[in-house]
Amino acid sequence: MSSSSSSASRRPRRRRAGLAALVLGVALAAGIGPVEAQEALRPEVGRPLLAAEQLIKQQRYKEALAKVREADAVGGKTANENFMVERMRIAAASGAGDVETAARSFDALAGSNRVSGAEKLRMIESIAGSYYRAREYAKATQWGQRYFREGGTSPAIRTLLIQSQYLSGDFAGAERELMAEVQAAEKSGAAPGEDRLKLLLNAALKQNDNNAYVYAMEKLVTYYPKKEYWVDLLSRLQRKPSFSDRLALDTYRLSLATGSMSNPNDYMEMAQLALQADYAAEAKQVVDKGFAAGVLGTGPQAERHKRLRDLAAKRLDEVRKSLPDDVRQAEEAKDGNALVDVGMNLVYEGQGAKGLQLMQQGIAKGGLKRPEDAKLHLAVAYLTAGEAAKAQSTLRTVSGSDGTADLARLWMLYARQQRK
Repeated sequence: MSSSSSSASRRPRRRRAGLAALVLGVALAAGIGPVEAQEALRPEVGRPLLAAEQLIKQQRYKEALAKVREADAVGGKTANENFMVERMRIAAASGAGDVETAARSFDALAGSNRVSGAEKLRMIESIAGSYYRAREYAKATQWGQRYFREGGTSPAIRTLLIQSQYLSGDFAGAERELMAEVQAAEKSGAAPGEDRLKLLLNAALKQNDNNAYVYAMEKLVTYYPKKEYWVDLLSRLQRKPSFSDRLALDTYRLSLATGSMSNPNDYMEMAQLALQADYAAEAKQVVDKGFAAGVLGTGPQAERHKRLRDLAAKRLDEVRKSLPDDVRQAEEAKDGNALVDVGMNLVYEGQGAKGLQLMQQGIAKGGLKRPEDAKLHLAVAYLTAGEAAKAQSTLRTVSGSDGTADLARLWMLYARQQRK
């Protein structure tokens, strides 16, 4: 017999063994031991229950259920006899896949002081799992919730509950559970599971809940900073009606920093925006990175890419020649706008200490056209200069309803990663 055939033949045995273990667990939870060792039963009740017990051990669950029904048909049963019938029935029904019968038996047993809290939890866990495997997700949800109301704490049942809610269409319920799970993980100092965050993302998407979607995506880029997560997050940010077009260069900066820029046109557009803002050093860096990555300098637009690279180099030479005059004029100006711009250009040139000093001086001087933009740029300059802690401190002060604060929050996520 081939290896694959042998493996296939073993799978049914493994499934049967797993089911037997499950039923044994339910039986133990219900307190089932040798029937004859229990409180005295009349022979007409005890004999079929004893037969059912043996059939369960042989994994002949439907036959066992028939024997339980035979015992149940006996009239005038005592409270103990009824208890024994129900606890044998829940084990047989669980094995036979008759979840409804198992659930009814549990309800019959639950009010008895002969079943401990831990035993109840094991039985509820089994019933919830059985409903889930039967793809009856709404009922699996009900029993999963019942498990936690009874004081259960199993992470596996928490997962089953959330997946049941999602698969039954209760996206709001799944979202609530996932939010609580993410917050609990963070509170304990652990990273939320990537699969849980993605499920939260999908639950939010199903409800068109943008706030929850962005929350989940921000957690994904925090703990699992993959390119595709950053692309999605930045794209969604730019589609916000309140997001200002003037922040395009700032958005490109974050895209480049996170490694999520790959389109040649994005490199070209970013370099051109940097030139228009008089950040020639930054424009040169962007073009050089595009060429180094093999994104620029190839294809039908290769000559255009080279012309832009030459233009950036030429403008940078001009800026370097005029730098002393630019610094002097900026320091003599009545407001700090020019100091912020000249300082940022110096940071991109590699003169971090001097550039940051001028930017700080400009913000302190005041009279800024856009104070929040200036603080955002100072934070980006800190990051560029390798000072992530100062960048975070500055980012916390950025406000604004036109997208500046949103960008600052995303830069904060990136800055935290740089400190690790």
